[in-house]
Amino acid sequence: MRTHYPRTPHVPWSPGATSDDVRVGDLAGLSGREVVVTEKLDGENTTLYGDGLHARSLDSAHHPSRGWVKALQGRIGPRIPAGRRICGENVYARHSIPYDELEGYFYGFSVWDGDRCLPWDETVAVLRELGVPAVPVLWRGALDARGGKALRALAKGLDTGRVEGYVVRPAEGFGAAEFGRSVAKWVRAGHVTTGTHWMHERVVPNGLGPRAALWQVRSGGPVDASALAAAALPDGPAAAPDADAAVAMGDRSGPGGDARLDGVLAGLLHRERRATLMPRLARTLGLPAGRRIADLVGLHRSVLRPYPDAERRTGLIRMSYAADLSTLHALAATVAGTDEEREQAEWSALHADGLTEPAGLREAFAGLPDADARDRCLAEAREAWALGRITSAEEAVAATWRWRDGDFPRLFVMVGPSGSGKSTLARALPGVGVTVSLDDLREARGSRTDQSANEEVVREGHERLDRALAAGGTTLWDATSLTPRQRSSVHAVAARRNALVTHVVTVVEADELVRRNGRREHPVPPKVLTEQIRRYVPPCPGEAHRTWYAGPDGTVGERV
Repeated sequence: MRTHYPRTPHVPWSPGATSDDVRVGDLAGLSGREVVVTEKLDGENTTLYGDGLHARSLDSAHHPSRGWVKALQGRIGPRIPAGRRICGENVYARHSIPYDELEGYFYGFSVWDGDRCLPWDETVAVLRELGVPAVPVLWRGALDARGGKALRALAKGLDTGRVEGYVVRPAEGFGAAEFGRSVAKWVRAGHVTTGTHWMHERVVPNGLGPRAALWQVRSGGPVDASALAAAALPDGPAAAPDADAAVAMGDRSGPGGDARLDGVLAGLLHRERRATLMPRLARTLGLPAGRRIADLVGLHRSVLRPYPDAERRTGLIRMSYAADLSTLHALAATVAGTDEEREQAEWSALHADGLTEPAGLREAFAGLPDADARDRCLAEAREAWALGRITSAEEAVAATWRWRDGDFPRLFVMVGPSGSGKSTLARALPGVGVTVSLDDLREARGSRTDQSANEEVVREGHERLDRALAAGGTTLWDATSLTPRQRSSVHAVAARRNALVTHVVTVVEADELVRRNGRREHPVPPKVLTEQIRRYVPPCPGEAHRTWYAGPDGTVGERV
């Protein structure tokens, strides 16, 4: 069934409202609620369904400006469930405001399931998996009781030469009957600046920016390898991109969404080094995506090598915490260089088929009041499943009884080269009572940078760590912890004291590490830093009970 998109009323102070427009008398329907304020784009209101689309008018006729969005609907329509509709703005044709850096020619602003509009966060997630960018968010927060104070201030700060206005809506979902009092817009004065209606003029397309290539892949469109490389690594890749592998992964990686983009970029960049690729992708794509793609690049080589079949299931399950197994095996099969590698990839894929986590595993621990206990029980249950000791959520609950009360020590393990911000980040971690710092131990011996007695320093650090964990509470291990071997010795101490282990991984580009080292009060010798960067192997999710990734701004951007 086709549904006409309702007219959005203007806020009382909207200068662009005309005598024909609808206004709300006040914002009482939004007062005290969390709201999301998004940019009102200068385009054509358009609704997409699984089997078609229309502009604001249900019987909208053909127009050249609608060709692109029709092609988009053809790609994503099969993934729109019956009863759902995607509402957004078709900005292909230039109206009054020219756009030069669009991420696509269609931006979504709401997703409806029947007569209910989904919450904003769910809306963004649905749009992203379809391959549709969401309209930019200008402000989000609680609307004060007086209603409109924050919104009035926002209007004063807008560049009305580039922004037509804004739309305010609740962050939570709402019904169609609430639309008139839950959604409102502010529009600039004289927002129509052309003398002739845009539909009767020559169609002039707006300009796309570099990120449009990413959304094209997410939506199931063709793979433009050179445009993708420029969008993902604008400073240029370190190794030659593999355009053929990227195109092949576009055919193998599913119909769309982040999973398809991850696979295509992993195919394009599979020759890169994981440790240096991760922070570079995080800068352009965000930390979660940068981490996922880098892990695909790093882990696919394991699938191409012989592996003991008796241990294969356990190994694959552990890898599944870092990478989607179907995408991982598609990548391995795509870039395999020999018949033996192709055979190994096929054999591994057969073992991975059907490796689905027991239903309800996460939900089994959702009711535990202590967040650390929830995380610990889930991590221990997943490891028990990987080892073949449990097969259901019920068995997982029984197997994790001794961690359910949260009565165990906690350990944060900082991971990253010198200058990556570990110490700064450590100060913001919750509940830390004892810090064991290898630099402090070296300084007590005479020099923070003296590595000559490193074996004795590490041994002393392990002894202090053991005593701290035995006393309970939360302890922090402050060292570079660059390699699996270095981390394993710390894990051994933690296991002896039954501690919850959290890796806190700093994700910072090599050039930034060098710059920071030059400004540090206690810089490490340049050769030492270069060697650290060369040796660095970031941990994957699953190597500890939890893995937190923090970007160069010192905030945690992903928790696995």
